[in-house]
Amino acid sequence: MDVKIGKMDGIFLVLCLLLGILGEEAFFRSEIGISYILFIVAFYLVFFWRFRGFPFSHQRFGYLILSCIWLLAASFFLYDNMFFHLLNIMVIPVLVIFHLVLVTGPKKMYWNQWTFIPYLFSRLLAAMKYNVSIMGLFSKGIKGGVDDSKYLVWKKILIGILISLPVLFVVLNLLMAADSQFSRIIGGIPQWFHKVDAETVMRFIITFVYTFAFFGLMQVLFHKQIKAIKQQWNIQTPQMDAVIAITVLVLFNLVYLLFALVQFKYLFSGTLKGDFTYAQYARKGFFELLFVSLINLSITIMVVNFVHRATVVTKRLTQFLQTILILSSGVMLASASMRLSMYEEAYGFSFIRVLSHTFMIFLAVIFLYTLIKIWVEKLSLFHFYFISALIYYTAINIINLNQIVVKQNITRYEQTGKIDVHYLNSLSSTGVLGLIELYEKDQYIGDLRKVLVERKNEMIQDNTPWQAYNLKKKEVENKLKGLNL
Repeated sequence: MDVKIGKMDGIFLVLCLLLGILGEEAFFRSEIGISYILFIVAFYLVFFWRFRGFPFSHQRFGYLILSCIWLLAASFFLYDNMFFHLLNIMVIPVLVIFHLVLVTGPKKMYWNQWTFIPYLFSRLLAAMKYNVSIMGLFSKGIKGGVDDSKYLVWKKILIGILISLPVLFVVLNLLMAADSQFSRIIGGIPQWFHKVDAETVMRFIITFVYTFAFFGLMQVLFHKQIKAIKQQWNIQTPQMDAVIAITVLVLFNLVYLLFALVQFKYLFSGTLKGDFTYAQYARKGFFELLFVSLINLSITIMVVNFVHRATVVTKRLTQFLQTILILSSGVMLASASMRLSMYEEAYGFSFIRVLSHTFMIFLAVIFLYTLIKIWVEKLSLFHFYFISALIYYTAINIINLNQIVVKQNITRYEQTGKIDVHYLNSLSSTGVLGLIELYEKDQYIGDLRKVLVERKNEMIQDNTPWQAYNLKKKEVENKLKGLNL
C-alpha cells in the first residue's frame, strides 16, 4: 500500500500518540473508574476533529450506538459493579469499532445484512496493512542518505543479534551457574539500567500499539471506502420443507400445551401436590424453562427464515402453529418468573435473580415482536433484535441492579427479620450503602458491625489514584467516616 504523510496526517499522528499515552494511563495504571469516560471523551474529540466535514452515513443509528457507548463508559464512574465492568471492557471497544466503521461506511451498506461483517473486517485488515506501510515509510526515512551496501550490512547485523539473543540467554545462565564471580558481574548489569525496567518497556509498547491502532484505523476510514465490497453474496438460502416443519411444530406444540395445562392446574392456581415446597418447586424448573424458551425462539426464527411455504394453506398453517409455539413460550416465561419470585420469597434476592427477571422481560419483548413478524412478514427480525439487545444491555448497566437487590433485601428484612449481611457486603459499594442504612436502623444485626469496621479499615488503607475515582465509592467513604462504629 502506497501511503503519503501530509501535514494534517502528521498532526493527527501526534494526537493519536497523546491518545495512546492517555489510554495507557487510563487502563493500565490502576482500577478503571472515571478514566474510562475521560478516555472516550478524548477519543471522540480526536475522531470528530479528524472527520470534520466528513459525510457520515447511518447517522440516526450511529447516534444511538454512540449514546450507548458513552453511557456504558460512564457506568465505570457511576457504579462499581464488577460483573458489568468485566463485560464492558470487551463490549465497549467492539461497539466503538462497529460505530466508526458504520458511520464512515457507504450509505448503501446495510449493517443488518451479512455483507457488513466482511466489510468491517476488511477495514480492520486495511488498517493493519496501512500501519505496515507506515513502518516501511519510516524505515525508508531512516535509510535515507545511507549507502545501500552499508544499510544491508546493518540490517544483517540486526538479524544476527535477534538470532543470537535466545542462545545467549541460555549460555549466560549456564556460565553464571558455573562461576560465582562471573555471576556477580552479570547479575549487577541490570542495576546499570535501573531506570529502564520491564514495566517502563511494557508501558511504551502499550502506548505504541494504541497510537498506531487508532491512527491506522481512522486513517483508513477517513480516506473513504476503498472498493467497499461491491460484490453481491450469491449464497443460496437453505430451504426447509414445509411438511417437515409443520410436523416438528405440531409435536412441540402438543408437548407445550400439556405443560401449559399442568402450570395452570398447579402453579398458577396456587396448589401443589407431592412433597415439594414452593421454593423447591421453583428452584427445580426455572433455568430449564428459560432454556426451553430460547429453544422455542430458535425454532421460530428458523421456520420464519428458512421454511418454503409454496401454498396459502401451508403458509397459514405454519403461522398458526408458530403462534401457538410463541404463546406456549409466553406461558413458560410466566411460569419461570413465578418460580423465581417464590424462590426469592424463600431465600432472598440476589444479583443473578434480579438479572434473570430483567432478561425474562427482554425475552417477552422479543417474543412479542416475533409474534408480530409471523403475520407481518416484511418486518426485519435481526434489526429489531440487535437494537433491543443494545438498549437492554445499556439499560441494565445504568439502572444499577445492585441497588434493586439491596432495596428488596432490606424490605424483606423489615417483613421477615431475615438478612444476609455478607452477601450485601459482596455487592460492591451499593451493598455497603445498604449495610450502613441497616446499621442506622438496627445496630445489633449479626456480624453487621464487624463487616462495616472491616470496610472502614480497608477504606483508610486504600490510596485510590485518580483513574479509579468512582461516585459510589466516594459516597461510601463519606458515610463510613461519619458512622459511629
